[in-house]
Amino acid sequence: MKNIKPISDLRNYNRLLTEVTNQEPVYLTKNGRVQYAVLEITYLEKLQAAIDILDRIKKEETSNEGSITNKKR
Repeated sequence: MKNIKPISDLRNYNRLLTEVTNQEPVYLTKNGRVQYAVLEITYLEKLQAAIDILDRIKKEETSNEGSITNKKR
């Protein structure tokens, strides 16, 4: 279950930071809507690495589709 808090909880940021765990960010709301996420840097780095891998896969698939199309002609 997502850990959602009002942004006003940042007044006691030490307590809020203890609730942040690896792969479980704390989401902060502003005016009743989720606006921010507080997460551990290791989790952020894993997310960025996963995005990089997916981007490379997508580029490879796109370049392979182009070569297949050219071979059919």
